[in-house]
Amino acid sequence: MESAARRADAAFGPAAPVPPLAAEPDEVGQRRFRDAMGLFPTGVTLLTTRAPDGLDHGMTANSVTSVSLDPLLLLVCVEHASRLHTALLASGLWAISVLPAHAEPLSRRLARRGHSTSEALAAVPHHRGPRTGALLLDDALSTVECRTWATHPGGDHTVVIGEVIALATPRPDLSPLAWHRGRYTGLAGD
Repeated sequence: MESAARRADAAFGPAAPVPPLAAEPDEVGQRRFRDAMGLFPTGVTLLTTRAPDGLDHGMTANSVTSVSLDPLLLLVCVEHASRLHTALLASGLWAISVLPAHAEPLSRRLARRGHSTSEALAAVPHHRGPRTGALLLDDALSTVECRTWATHPGGDHTVVIGEVIALATPRPDLSPLAWHRGRYTGLAGD
């Protein structure tokens, strides 16, 4: 019986040798971690929820990723200090709007602590998601509505996994807003 390693060698060529560990690893700290992770470009989204008291909450989020196709799951990481954190956990229903490049000013405003979501969105065309009641941007590349499926502690954040209950692609033709090296950017070729 052929081993998995031998089949992988046949398909991809032999594995590269693993380099030895450095005698003294680089010092790891928050700044270095942020700098290292900043080299990984991410999309930028608006995360929204409607609290049980009817108040809307939203924030810029780039720690968003798909998790599973069966069931359809998505995750977002929300800082404990965020006002949205308590509202999202209480509501259990939330949404993501994938931001177009021209939404950078809105993203900046919603990334600031203490902002008013309703004031920030006053001049931005939006509507309520039919399944969650969360605010969705009319010109988002895509929107995803979720029901909280699980939560997990993640240091100073909570990892919230949502079951996808509705989605739309209102403006897939627009260029996405991206975050790379600690700043907003476009994508090469756009």
